[in-house]
Amino acid sequence: MRIKCPACSSETENMGEVCPACGFSVATIDGFEAWAPELAKLCSGDFFDPEKFKELVALEDANFWFQSRNELLLWTLNRYFGKSVRYAEIGCGTGYVLQAVEQALPDVAIVGTELFVEGLKYASQRCKRAKLVQLDARKIPWRSQFDVVGIFDVLEHIEDDKGVLEQIYKSLVVGGGVLITVPQHCWLWSAVDEAACHVRRYSVSELENKVKAAGFEILRSSSFVSLLLPMMVAARVVSRKSATDAAAELHINRLLNYLFRKIMSVEFSLIRYGVNFPLGGSRLLIAKKSK
Repeated sequence: MRIKCPACSSETENMGEVCPACGFSVATIDGFEAWAPELAKLCSGDFFDPEKFKELVALEDANFWFQSRNELLLWTLNRYFGKSVRYAEIGCGTGYVLQAVEQALPDVAIVGTELFVEGLKYASQRCKRAKLVQLDARKIPWRSQFDVVGIFDVLEHIEDDKGVLEQIYKSLVVGGGVLITVPQHCWLWSAVDEAACHVRRYSVSELENKVKAAGFEILRSSSFVSLLLPMMVAARVVSRKSATDAAAELHINRLLNYLFRKIMSVEFSLIRYGVNFPLGGSRLLIAKKSK
């Protein structure tokens, strides 16, 4: 396994416990391997608010958006990269997606990475066999290691998203792929994005151009949360000036949650049969490392 040292950027085979070039060693924080220990316990506002992990855990299992996104991601992973044997997720948070991948693909080796140790603590409760690692997505240490890398609603939190995409490209084997989801449309920007510590919402051209610039070949790009876009726009208009809770849009009553889940199922069926939606609250992009 080829490793790039996050301290001195030298590359070596199987670095082991200590970098032979600079002496950097991987730390351990709360039982997790830590490649960026200086960033492991950042405060609220630095990329994300780690105190929100507790709220997310309480929401994810029953909320239509998380359920629908998981359904879409698992189908996408199987449809485009069904023979994968090594999978990594960058910014796995509480492990909600990682757990679903672990259960759906029992023969795949899985790595989950997260900047905040607080998120890894929740992920460790959900995931039974995934290796969980603390690291900075801008300094991914692995080279030509994974068949698929997933990064779901993470890029929008990072100023240097180009650097992250380049690091993901280098971590993949030739023929490997990346699955990306991001919030979409600059005109949907509101106080909810600010509360969530977003630095951007993407346009189609911005995301696709950055992915291509990193060296990827795009296989598919489609909006989702498209049929619910009118309701999302209405919610954003209401919250445009003030919002203190990044998860405010996810707190809905059970009847609406059920209805929205059914609508998202219809949307997923259309995507599965080849429809690429031009507009939607989020965008799914699938790309491949061809060289």
